[in-house]
Amino acid sequence: MGVPTLGCDCAVCTSSDPRDRRLRPSILLQWHHDGRDRVVLIDTGPDFREQALRNKLTRVDAVFYTHGHADHIFGLDDLRPISFTVAREGGRIPLYASAETEETLRRVYDYTFSPDATYPNRPRVQIEPLNDSICAYGVEFLRVPILHGHQQICGFRFGRTAYLTDVSDIPEESFALLRGLDHVVLSALRHKPHPSHATVEQAVGWAQRIGAKHAWLTHIAHELGHEETNTNLPPNIRLAYDQLSFSIELGAACV
Repeated sequence: MGVPTLGCDCAVCTSSDPRDRRLRPSILLQWHHDGRDRVVLIDTGPDFREQALRNKLTRVDAVFYTHGHADHIFGLDDLRPISFTVAREGGRIPLYASAETEETLRRVYDYTFSPDATYPNRPRVQIEPLNDSICAYGVEFLRVPILHGHQQICGFRFGRTAYLTDVSDIPEESFALLRGLDHVVLSALRHKPHPSHATVEQAVGWAQRIGAKHAWLTHIAHELGHEETNTNLPPNIRLAYDQLSFSIELGAACV
């Protein structure tokens, strides 16, 4: 729901620490390929427009979707002005989505994806199947199956980094896809158990089993204050915060 959470005056929602102000989570990857910078997003949440303005985003080359919940897809329409630029170059922005997420996107954004759509300024985007491995502008994205309550959703590995949000459990076979990481981003909603989200304690346990050099906790509810929570975490595990950035190893180029 974002922090501050509407209608709440708790210590975190009224905190003066800017790291306690949290827009809905997403991640942006940028690298140079084939003579130009490439920008790939994972998820376009309801705060995408504000995040794009804050980071002076002028283009998007692709979007990968973890799942079809509102806090991960409701910014799709704000791709419109950026997609017009891509369209002038002769293409559309590919949206990589599972079959379940595709069904949700087509239903929610009927005016964009319906064969009968007539709205002239609809986003210039197209849904592409989310395979186990996708090569996007020289970078391989591996789909990592994870559970969000009873629903299977998608995490992603790219090079020596993985992004796993809204996770409540990690299937045993997915741990094999998470070996040798420098960074792992994991969701950790709060300390109190939740039926479809990991607690801080669960996320710390998974991070330690994965063995990444650095772990970042995201999708954080207003029960967790940034500084107080970090004080009680292992030194290589920290809460993420809005506009956190770091360099990553994307691995050998794919074709």
